[in-house]
Amino acid sequence: MTLLTDLTALLGPAHVLTGADAHRLAHDWTGTYRGSPLAAVRPADTGEVAAVVQLAARHGIPVIPVSGNTGLTGATYTENGLLLSLERLNRIREIRPGSRLAVVEAGVILSRLHEAAEGHGLYFPLWFGARGSAMIGGVLSTNAGGSNVLRYGSTRALCLGLEVVLPDGRVLDLMSELHKDNSGYDLRDLFIGAEGTLGIITAAVMKLVPAPRAHATAALAMGSLPDALTLLNRLQEASGGLVEAFEFMPETYSRRLAQVRPDLGLPFAAIPPVTILVELGATAPFLAEPDAGGTPRLTALLQETLARAMEEGLVHDAVIAASEAQSRALWARREAAAEITFAKRPFIDTDIAVPLDRAEAFLTEIHARLAAFAPTAETLTVAHLGDGNLHFTVFPEADDPAFHDRVVETIEDVVQSLRGSFSAEHGVGLSKRNSMARRKDPVALDVMRAVKSALDPDNRMNPGKVLPE
Repeated sequence: MTLLTDLTALLGPAHVLTGADAHRLAHDWTGTYRGSPLAAVRPADTGEVAAVVQLAARHGIPVIPVSGNTGLTGATYTENGLLLSLERLNRIREIRPGSRLAVVEAGVILSRLHEAAEGHGLYFPLWFGARGSAMIGGVLSTNAGGSNVLRYGSTRALCLGLEVVLPDGRVLDLMSELHKDNSGYDLRDLFIGAEGTLGIITAAVMKLVPAPRAHATAALAMGSLPDALTLLNRLQEASGGLVEAFEFMPETYSRRLAQVRPDLGLPFAAIPPVTILVELGATAPFLAEPDAGGTPRLTALLQETLARAMEEGLVHDAVIAASEAQSRALWARREAAAEITFAKRPFIDTDIAVPLDRAEAFLTEIHARLAAFAPTAETLTVAHLGDGNLHFTVFPEADDPAFHDRVVETIEDVVQSLRGSFSAEHGVGLSKRNSMARRKDPVALDVMRAVKSALDPDNRMNPGKVLPE
């Protein structure tokens, strides 16, 4: 109670939440992890975040940062810890068009940054379904990915600088606007992807890029995943690397989409073995202009490349968006992935990465292994194929922990044999700590533990997450 009194004096009663008010922040998007925090606090700026962390340290209470709570791994779960919401740190401090950067606070919602950049003819190139609720602090803390990592990289590649409140309440100013700085260890990258276990990100300097003047978007019917990779390479060569997204949806995905979201429709009358959603983006005025036939040159480039692929039998059919509304309709089918996945329970969801040319080998091998001990289990796959990130979900008949563990370990076995990773873009949180223990290089774990111990010797920053016991 003394801590709550101190917090209330610092922040005001409206920003110290308990009971049901705190519990609205105490569960993740899936609803799988539902914690019982001591309280949730909503500081307004970096100074208040630092003061909260110092108070929590004085009382020996763990601090768990919360952003948009769109995570899938239980990274904000706590029992009797202090949830620290960043929702009031929501200022876009600066948009600097000349330097193509944005200085933003951790509570800025991703879609709001998109809109602010657009007002300057720029684009923040991190794009995924939860962009309307995910916050900058969260996407940095998990090193989030999305649909256009293929062209622009994950969140880490888009960050120049950070401001971080350390476990002792000091503020670490890493708000660099530099593209080159070789002055010692790169501390910025230490906090990106750390999920709040080393400190709390309160602000960041993010890169912006020129807004594309034109997009060309299409759904493609194809026969196999290897054919799709062949086409991806051809499109990259033909366009000079303008492919922004290359999304893989196999037949099982399309059938489930038709069941759960029939209102979205399907692009083809007959469901093909593989549906690819491809999007190219161009900033060059020439590619945005119409050709002699009135078609934007970027779209014409896509049409020509697909026409040659169809002549070879590589592509069986194509639907090319002729308007923004048609493009949105194509994307809606892909962005329904989380909804259609979690509509069926129980589920075992994974977020893996493999080298691009081994994605087919993963799917072939994992289905063969599952058939040996789980012949009735359904599976669902959707992938950011351009960067090798597969979301592979298994639907068992019963919610059996032992079966769950066997499935996950089997998936890990296949991924490891292909030199892949068990975590691509969703982070580790609670749900993948056992995978960390089993699969992460032991020396790497020792180094991570040494860093954690050095920065947070009392283990108060989001304890129990990322690192295995």
